[in-house]
Amino acid sequence: MSEEFKVEIVNPEKSFLSKEDVTEVVVPAFEGEMGILKDHISIISFLKPGIIIIHSKSKQEKFYVEDGIVEFKNNNLSILTSSIFNLNEIEKNKIQDLIKLAEEESNKPEINDQSKYIVDQKIEVLKSLN
Repeated sequence: MSEEFKVEIVNPEKSFLSKEDVTEVVVPAFEGEMGILKDHISIISFLKPGIIIIHSKSKQEKFYVEDGIVEFKNNNLSILTSSIFNLNEIEKNKIQDLIKLAEEESNKPEINDQSKYIVDQKIEVLKSLN
């Protein structure tokens, strides 16, 4: 019996990724890191800044995501996000630029607690990538 399911990641510009031989996906949900396997119960959740790890028959891939929505239903995982980067393709100076922008946003006096939490999470994840 096959243990594979389909994953599709879409951002505003295009269909970012579509794979049908996925065996496990780990996503950074607000509830915590969530591992999804074939036949997982149906879910809809919001993503926080973090790393998406996709395990397939051929390889493991990692992506940095800043936000989004994840839905799993009928062995199809859909991830909708406005900002995603393949960690194998992102340059170190791009990570540094993202950290700098996030730190500037975090230090703004008018930032509310919820936004500060999300920005601080983003900084923590980006710093762990260096």
